[in-house]
Amino acid sequence: MDVLHERCAGVDISKKDAKACVRSPSTKRRGSFTNETTAWGSTTNAVLALRDHLVAAEVTLVVIEATSDYWKPFYHLLAEDLNVILVNARQAKNLPGRKTDVSDAAWLAQLGAHGLVRPSFVPPAPVRELRDLTRARTQMTRERGQIVQRLEKLLEDTGIKLAAVASDIMGVSGRAMLEALIRGERDPQTLADLAKRKLRNKIPELTEALTGRFRDHHAFLTRLHLDHYDQLTDAIGQLDERIEEAMAPFRGALDLLDTVPGINQAVAEVIIAETGGDMARFASAGHLASWAGVCPGHHESAGRTKNTKVRPGNPYLKGALGLAAFGAVRTKDTYLQARYKRLTSRRGPLRALVAVEHSIITAIWHMLTDNVPYHELGGTYFTQRDPERATRRAINQLNQLGYTVTLNPREQPA
Repeated sequence: MDVLHERCAGVDISKKDAKACVRSPSTKRRGSFTNETTAWGSTTNAVLALRDHLVAAEVTLVVIEATSDYWKPFYHLLAEDLNVILVNARQAKNLPGRKTDVSDAAWLAQLGAHGLVRPSFVPPAPVRELRDLTRARTQMTRERGQIVQRLEKLLEDTGIKLAAVASDIMGVSGRAMLEALIRGERDPQTLADLAKRKLRNKIPELTEALTGRFRDHHAFLTRLHLDHYDQLTDAIGQLDERIEEAMAPFRGALDLLDTVPGINQAVAEVIIAETGGDMARFASAGHLASWAGVCPGHHESAGRTKNTKVRPGNPYLKGALGLAAFGAVRTKDTYLQARYKRLTSRRGPLRALVAVEHSIITAIWHMLTDNVPYHELGGTYFTQRDPERATRRAINQLNQLGYTVTLNPREQPA
């Protein structure tokens, strides 16, 4: 193979140290190369010393494997003076049975020297900070949802079936009932009378559901869960304010994404934080969909196509696209809802949902590339595209129900 970088370094990183292998031309035999592997600490001073070592070795490329978050201090410090690329561990996997930290470093150096690895996307500092904020908000939102689930399990232990009547036990009515239970109120009728607005129509059901054996032990745990829930809610509010400030440079892209059905402000912020809002780094919409993990893979062997599950992609971006798809398929008279219904009957709801996610991310690439808002095709797009096929399908469905159909074209008005 052609050697693109005669002097290349591979760095295998762990929590405590790193193994660095410098691949350089041999001085004894022309056309051969030698590997020099050294061990370095993971502290800032040690990484700076490694940088000086690589600069003295005149390496033209440094390949780092993305290992958890341990690669970050090495990448940011080495990239100041060297050409550094970050590679996916799946794409740089070493042979089984020969895997050590030293051999991994040599393998990375060899792959980099021949140009056999693709660099991963590392966004600039403002986008990285925005990512940290949106990912922290996502994690805290999940934790808050887990607290609600723990609270429901606690109420099940007491025999109180509040969650079976009220859709949101942390709403105004549910919160008032929980606070009353903590204070010592046990009368089901009094607790049910705390219901507000539409929930007052279910007072008889609430009276039955609030009958249980709520003791001081349950009151203590309920208080802990509610306090933790409030703390997370306050933290999420602070993150919302900070994200609002960090989104100022991306206001134009945020307004464009807001025109897509199913995408609200929170989902749009995650999409911009994960992609950087700049589609120039993605060669096409297909590349972006593949990177996001919402397109099927390819697995063909001996002329047979095997299981082609979606590829692993950015989990935060894929989660945001899932929320957008759920909202889009519930928006009436839209192209995305029509696409979902069209595919559900043939491929099932899960695959149809992935197809909607693919359509959304494809639209996003074109919108941000051309700086244009979302163009709605309408819920009748597929019918208007091929009216004869839609007619045949409707006739076949009526025939299966036992009807004989005669078509009489409607006269066009003068």
